[in-house]
Amino acid sequence: MANLLVGTASWTDKTLLESGWYPSDADTPEKRLRHYAEQFPLVEVDSTYYTPPNARNSELWAARTPKGFTFNVKAFSLLTQHPARTSALYKDLRPQTEKRNLYLKDLDATSVDAVWERFLGALGPLYDAGKLGSLLFQFPPWFGINRRNKHYILEVKERSAPYQVSVEFRHASWMSDDNREETLDFLRSYAVPFVCVDMPQGYRSSIPPVLAVTGDLAVVRFHGHSDRWESRNIYERFGYLYSEEELRAWVSRLRELADEAPTTHVLMNNCYRDYAQTNAEQLTRLLRD
Repeated sequence: MANLLVGTASWTDKTLLESGWYPSDADTPEKRLRHYAEQFPLVEVDSTYYTPPNARNSELWAARTPKGFTFNVKAFSLLTQHPARTSALYKDLRPQTEKRNLYLKDLDATSVDAVWERFLGALGPLYDAGKLGSLLFQFPPWFGINRRNKHYILEVKERSAPYQVSVEFRHASWMSDDNREETLDFLRSYAVPFVCVDMPQGYRSSIPPVLAVTGDLAVVRFHGHSDRWESRNIYERFGYLYSEEELRAWVSRLRELADEAPTTHVLMNNCYRDYAQTNAEQLTRLLRD
């Protein structure tokens, strides 16, 4: 299944480094990335959500991975309607404020354009090397289904071109029984890939595990089933190790998705110690079997 790539969200998490997953001689960032890329064909860069990327890192990532390796990149928080730390914003674009966090609405239009330009420009080396997969725009729990937010999704796609984008929702309204078909029809109409998720249910941010192809790329992200989903501690939220039985139940569904989509990306986002890597290895084996 050459068009189905399995990987993990992050290869540098501190608890992963402590877990012993990397061999002892993988003791530098370069060696760790090279080792990771020998195990998996795909990775998601999550650090770019917190701090905008820089072109030098993109150059190094491209140089340290083999031909055909793919990086999905999480969009900077400010561009997804989340707050961003003021200190994370480019220094010359920071407004005069005492606020610790800023929203997109806190910047003037010229500064917003500059953030977009610099964020996308820093990924140019990955794109030029043929290693940039999708820009993941994970919208916040307050980003519900309405006309304004649909327009913003289209703005995201237009601004990001020619890069591929994908969208993940955290507001249940998008995939409620009443709105599900409207959401999927909207995304298909503009060929915007929908990010399918496996995640805890019963919360305001819960999205059901619906698999759907709405563009040239299908993306599935596994968040685990922690009973501490609303914790502010990311390791409590995502510290969930899937059983092989749980993963096996997904195999036929993922194969069907891959049959329908030109390319399918499957990412384990249960990033605590080596949980994501262990489950990605298991899922890869199950899909091959």
